[in-house]
Amino acid sequence: MPLKTVLHTLTTVLTIGVLVPSQPALAQTSAVTSSVLPTGGGQALINTSDTVFLLLDHQAGLFQTVKDISVAELRANTVMLARLATLLKIPVITTASEPNGPNGPLMPEIHQFAPHAVYVPRKGEVNAWDNEDFVKAVQDTGKKTLVMAGVWTSVCVMFPALDAKAAGLKVYAVIDASGDPSELASRTTLGRFVQAGIIPTSTNAVLSETHRTWNRPEAGELGKLYSLVAPNYAAVVESYQKAQDVAKQAR
Repeated sequence: MPLKTVLHTLTTVLTIGVLVPSQPALAQTSAVTSSVLPTGGGQALINTSDTVFLLLDHQAGLFQTVKDISVAELRANTVMLARLATLLKIPVITTASEPNGPNGPLMPEIHQFAPHAVYVPRKGEVNAWDNEDFVKAVQDTGKKTLVMAGVWTSVCVMFPALDAKAAGLKVYAVIDASGDPSELASRTTLGRFVQAGIIPTSTNAVLSETHRTWNRPEAGELGKLYSLVAPNYAAVVESYQKAQDVAKQAR
């Protein structure tokens, strides 16, 4: 989507936006480790200890209808979220409305790279939040920050995101790990997210926001994930490694 179009959409929505009254939080209380530094850094960012990833209806049949992002990019970004969740021990819940129907099965890579993910089958409900088992699975994590992605963005992400927000939870929508049947649908969805107080984000932002610092034991593995959301980053790593090798040989 052109940057000017995105900025225009956000500006318009923020101008006419309405305040959404907060509701009592749905999630159960759980121990949350603060990610805020003494400087105040991190106060507005995702706290991994209070976060669950919800990957919704990433189904093979639905992928064929996606037109606002390439299917290859969509799948790669979704895989990155699965791998990130495993690396940082973030809970993952997956679901599909009817995997035996024309929408097809879930992409297998999610559970391949996030073997701890919990799959919640639905009984045909379009909106995952209409399914009691799904809502209970979210409640059982005790997390109050939901990072959602899915296909379609305008339906399978939008509907549960609106309901979760109404229940008092903090909701992020990962736009480039989701897909819609047209750019117009995507732009409309983005506007509705912002108007409802749902935070639109991207996979590279989620990765960097949860990464926070290179001074951590998982830094090397996190670095590899950047090549999934920005393939050219692999070239950066390769050139750096080559320079390091040359420097060692010169000593």
